[in-house]
Formats: sequence, structure tokens, C-alpha cells
Amino acid sequence: MRGKLLPLASLYLVQGLPYGLQSGLLPTLLRARGLSLTRVGLAKVLYAPWLFKLVWAPLVDARGSARAWLTRSTVALGLVCGLLAALPPAEAGQAGLPVAAALLLLLNLGAAVQDVALDTLAVQLLEPAELGPGNTVQVVAYKLGAALAGGGLLALLPTLSWPRLFLLLATTYWLAAALAWTAPALRQPPRPRHSEHPHYTLHLLQDVLAVPGTPWTAGFVLTYKLGEQGASSLFPLVLLDHGASARELGLWNGVGAVACSIAGSSLAGALLARRWQLLPLLRSVLRLRLGGLVCQTALLFHLDTPGASLGPSTVLRGAALLSLCLQHFLGGLVTTATFTVMMRCSQLAPSALQATHYSLLATLELLGKLLLGALAGALADSLGLRPCFSLLLALSALPLLCLSLAPSSLA
Repeated sequence: MRGKLLPLASLYLVQGLPYGLQSGLLPTLLRARGLSLTRVGLAKVLYAPWLFKLVWAPLVDARGSARAWLTRSTVALGLVCGLLAALPPAEAGQAGLPVAAALLLLLNLGAAVQDVALDTLAVQLLEPAELGPGNTVQVVAYKLGAALAGGGLLALLPTLSWPRLFLLLATTYWLAAALAWTAPALRQPPRPRHSEHPHYTLHLLQDVLAVPGTPWTAGFVLTYKLGEQGASSLFPLVLLDHGASARELGLWNGVGAVACSIAGSSLAGALLARRWQLLPLLRSVLRLRLGGLVCQTALLFHLDTPGASLGPSTVLRGAALLSLCLQHFLGGLVTTATFTVMMRCSQLAPSALQATHYSLLATLELLGKLLLGALAGALADSLGLRPCFSLLLALSALPLLCLSLAPSSLA
């Protein structure tokens, strides 16, 4: 198993680089080059290829192997980074911005294809007993890669110019492509591929939904993060309004949150590796998460009373900041267990459908997280904090009800 997990960990770490690059590093670089806040904000449009993974997932299923797609997309990412290194914004001027934007769009396209190919390869490689450790590697390595690109490279900015930055990324991608193509453990997926290739028709979607457990899994991954995501978006802002400093929140909800999330994901993988049953484990961690949200909501209700504030060095202040870390720890547990369910479900699909199947589940999982993250502020403004957090608690209880309907094929 170690022979599979080590190369997968390296590739998932590289897969996390584009997200960290564009969420943390790139806005700072562009703003430092004199771009307006509007243009920096419009850079988020470049994420668009990630919303269309289902368009090329059937191609990964139909033409060539997942390992070949992974290698080609990673090489292409290195080439795009090389082109970006040759086009520093400070030298390109305003006329060069469309070219830089087009290259960044290509970077996202390559990263989205790489994501489909790597997830498909993991689905084909991992045995049922390896899914827990495998998904721990997926979640933890991806988060480390994002933190490295978004924070680590940002710290090197005073000494790392734009060309050197992208040349470093290009070299990293080419080394990862060599690993993907040469690693012996990645050459022999255990399941043979079907000779029939899927096509872009309604029948393809019907075939995907006909895989045992798919309708339930799709509904679960769409809803399991609704309450947690809404609360994690709002609670730090409530603390800021009641006296917590931006520096404190950056530490506890930034560095502390990432560390606790990785710890939670690692613990979930360790428990699954010790033969804990997947669905009972998921039920237990969902209950713990609900309990943590109840405590966090109680803190919010107290803070929402007139005159309440987070005084310096108070027990309330410490409890509020620690609750942020606790929720990220429990969120890491839940995420790893849920991704294991997703991969187990995709392994039930014919190998010629596995890329499309897993991409559908991953897209729904992302959509569910984005939905409440984007709407939480509007709900709080329209309903008020107390009704809003009460609704988020109810949404957090919904996955527990869904688990009672889980099909036996996923047990």
C-alpha cells in the first residue's frame, strides 16, 4: 500500500498548488503590480473550467488511460507556467494582461483535467481496504499543496520574482509528470477497461445514476456541508464584530484551522485503516460536528445580546477561538470519511464510467460547499443571526437523517 500512497501523496500535493496560487498568491502579486481591485476580483472568473469537469471526464474515460491523461495534463501545466514566466506583468504592461489572463485560464483548464485524471487513477488503484488511507492522503496532501503555494511562496515574494516563481512551478510540474509516468505502482490499475466508450448523451447520465448507491451519494455530498460551511463563513465575522482582532482570526481561523483540519483528516484515515466501519464512523463524526455547532451557536446567541463583547483574556474569547479550530478538526474528519464514501461508490461503476462518475460526485460536493458559503451572509442579513444559525443547525442535522437511508452497497 505504501508504494501507491507515496506517489499519490506527491501528485495530490502538486494538484493543490493552483488553488493556493490563485486564492492566496496571485491576488497579492497582481495588486502589487498596480492592478485595480476590480481586475483582481475578476480573476476569479478564471476558475470557470473547474465547473465543467463533467465535460471532459467522459474523454478521460473513453480515450487512453487515466495515467496518460494525468501525465499529459501535468506536462501542459508546466508549459503554461513556463509561458507565464516569460510574461511578467510589470514588463507586459496593460496590453499584456489579456495574454496573461488567457494563460491563467489554460492553467485552470489543465488543473481541472489533472484533477479528473488523478481522482480516476486513485479510484482504479486503491483496493477497498486502502480507501481510508488513500482519501486521507488525498485531502491532506491537497491542503498542504494549497498552503504551500498560497502561503509559502507568498513569504518568498521579496526574493522570488515573477519569472523565477513560475519557472519553479514549471519545474515542479515536470517532475510530477515524470513521477506519474514512471512510478511502477501507478502503471497497473487492477481493473481492466471496457472496450465500449461513453458518449455525450442522456444515456451516459442514466448509466452513471444507475450505479448502485449513486442517487443517495449524490444527495448526501450535496447537503453534508451546508450547515458547516455557512457557520464557518459567518462565525469569524461575528467574532470580528465583537472585538476579536483580524490578526487573531488570521492565526486561529487560518494557520490553526488548516492544522486542525489536517489532523482531523489524518485521524479519520487512521480509524478507517484500523477497520472501523465507514458508515458508523461517519455517523459518529457527524454527531460530534453537530454537537460542536450547538456549542458554537450557544456562544453566538450570547454574543448577540446587547453589550456583549469578547474582552481581552476572557474565557469567552478563548472558547470562541478554540471553537473555530474544533469545527475545522471535525470538518476534516467528516470530509475524509465522505470522500471515502464517494470513492467507494465510484468503484462500483464500470471502469469505463469511473472518471465521469467520480467527477459528478465531486462537482456536487463542491457545489454544496459553495452554495451556503455564498448565501450565508445574505441569510444573516435578512433573517438575523439567531434565526440564521438555527437554520444552519437544522441543515447540519440533515446528513444524519440521510445516513439512515444509506444503501447497503456502500456499507
